[in-house]
Amino acid sequence: MVKKILIIEDDPATSRLVDYSLKHEGYQVFTASNGLDGIRQALEVTLDLIILDVMLPGMDGFEICHRLRSDSKTEDLPILMFSAKAQDIDRSTGLLVGADEYLTKPASPSDIVACVQTLLKKKSHSVIHKEKMSGKR
Repeated sequence: MVKKILIIEDDPATSRLVDYSLKHEGYQVFTASNGLDGIRQALEVTLDLIILDVMLPGMDGFEICHRLRSDSKTEDLPILMFSAKAQDIDRSTGLLVGADEYLTKPASPSDIVACVQTLLKKKSHSVIHKEKMSGKR
């Protein structure tokens, strides 16, 4: 089954680069240029992962991540924060509000894809583990 990824990014060039890199690897990609649209899509579409910028118009990525973690529909969805904010405090804040990984810009397309693949693999193992623990498997 094709994995669905949402990119929440306001910079068109970055969004296109990530979109192209992921589509080239066979992923189905959705995009949002602001937090409200991103949250709406995350709640409407069954996604496998979100790539989230920190510096966005209106609502920053930290707040978006916190809101996604607070909703039962998206609480377990892997979130990769992808930001130019490269200080330790930014990374710590991102992980504290619920991001699974924090990748700083600029990053090569291969680094982005590798990070996405790692997070999806972790999610898959987590789902299998939960199914085994609940006796569904």
